[in-house]
Amino acid sequence: MSELLSRATELDAADPLAATRSRFVLDDVTYLDGNSLGALPVGVAERMQDVVRRQWGELRIRSWEESGWWDAPERIGDRIAPLVGAAPGQVVVGDSTSVNVFKALVAAVRIAREGDGPVERDEILVDATTFPTDGYLAGSAARMTDCSLRPVRPEDVPAALGPRTAAVLLNHVDYRAGRLHDLPGLTAAVHAAGAVAVWDLCHSAGALPVDLDEHGVDLAVGCTYKYLNGGPGAPAFLYVRRDLQERFDTPLPGWNSHTDPFGMRPDYAPGEGAVRGRVGTPEMLSLLALDAALDVWEGVDVAAVRRKSLELTDFFLECVAAYVPEGSVECVTPLAHGERGSQVSLRCEGAGEVMRELIARGVVGDHRRPDILRFGFTPLYVTFSDAERAARVLAEILRG
Repeated sequence: MSELLSRATELDAADPLAATRSRFVLDDVTYLDGNSLGALPVGVAERMQDVVRRQWGELRIRSWEESGWWDAPERIGDRIAPLVGAAPGQVVVGDSTSVNVFKALVAAVRIAREGDGPVERDEILVDATTFPTDGYLAGSAARMTDCSLRPVRPEDVPAALGPRTAAVLLNHVDYRAGRLHDLPGLTAAVHAAGAVAVWDLCHSAGALPVDLDEHGVDLAVGCTYKYLNGGPGAPAFLYVRRDLQERFDTPLPGWNSHTDPFGMRPDYAPGEGAVRGRVGTPEMLSLLALDAALDVWEGVDVAAVRRKSLELTDFFLECVAAYVPEGSVECVTPLAHGERGSQVSLRCEGAGEVMRELIARGVVGDHRRPDILRFGFTPLYVTFSDAERAARVLAEILRG
């Protein structure tokens, strides 16, 4: 135990991202649930006081122009873009992850059908291990577009693709096990079949390089309240590859995405570029809280974040192996770096009660029924000492 404690201290001292921890409001709790809700960045509260008291309280309606409210969805989208490997002008922020998944998936089917040959594209493939909401939305999108829906495990997608496949909805990182899926390879396979790829980046944006432009991803959606630390219920983002923007036919046309939003015309004419991803009036308070939260990324290299993520999760697993009684937990997260996101999931009997006890002792992770303990490692503020302490307290609890 003393050796791992010493190692943790040495690793923290050598950590090139150590200074970013001071950009967050943290206490003595070991917080390993940033994969559900990121910690509060230091500058957000002060910025929001200005938004509420001056921009809303004094300027009021003038803030749409004078405070830059009107272009905030695209401006903040351009701040997220480099974190997911996208050039400016392709990311818009607004609405929830669920709403954006629906927009993207229906639009994907419509894009795929533009070039229909003798066989109609009438099938949607969805990640069989997906977060339930994505599955529900895929089912609704299939009904709306007269498609059949087929759940397929990501590794089986290449074999499942065919001439009838219109769109494929996949998760970059599995929410339960933390498995990282092959975004470049699967995107290429979808394209080879003439279909459109939609990626859910909720558990990868801000945790590892995504490189959307490099890999030719068509459409992508991600939340901002996990690794991007935008706050509870922060609006999601939607990526539409530049060459697809004129073909992006949203199922939710709204006045905010109209080419002439204040013309109040009865007929809908979509605007140009990423603005097509908008629907209604932006959620300004949460949107501007996210804007402030993104300040923590100034000067941070996503590749460095990924290196620390892998080092943290490796070290945590080493500590678990050294401390935890043999046979009391099973790691369900892949050990291979190329298949691991930024969390570690352990299967454990009585996982719900174990997590409650961990939280009572100041180690905050979360539990997924029936038997999964999830520990999220957010490299901007999680330390190697946090990883060591979490494993040590887990071992104490399992020893009874």
